[in-house]
Amino acid sequence: MILPDFLGPGLRAVFCGTAAGRVSAERGRYYAGPGNRFWPILHPAGIVPEPLAVGDEARLLAQGIGLTDMAKLAFGPDAAIPRTAYDPARLRDFLLRHRPRSLAFNGKNAAQRFFGTQVAYGPQPGTEIPVWVLPSTSGMARRYWDAQPWHDFGAFLKNL
Repeated sequence: MILPDFLGPGLRAVFCGTAAGRVSAERGRYYAGPGNRFWPILHPAGIVPEPLAVGDEARLLAQGIGLTDMAKLAFGPDAAIPRTAYDPARLRDFLLRHRPRSLAFNGKNAAQRFFGTQVAYGPQPGTEIPVWVLPSTSGMARRYWDAQPWHDFGAFLKNL
């Protein structure tokens, strides 16, 4: 496993990425790459009450928010992750056992690997728990960046 899961029962939300990036894998920290917007967007979007930074995975979990990836045994850019590395069954098993109150995919690729089909940003229809797809925070996905869906998810969490 490249990065350990930060998961448990009773979570308000779980963020699921595609796979650890190279820098995250080297540092053993989620969203550690230069230019990654994950940690900086959490507070302004209203997802957490205080700013957090790389290395604050346990603090995030203490606030009821978990972290995982679709591919736990591979790392690098999405294009370098083999199809066989994705494990949607593992995520489905966690969701069934622990029933978090919501799931948010950090990027379309992770969500598409989970659902097996194309997805749009925002809340997903027809799911047992609320599932959101958010623009990737990766520095490599800057051209697709839009903070608004993150703010919308933050507003959703406040009303959850």
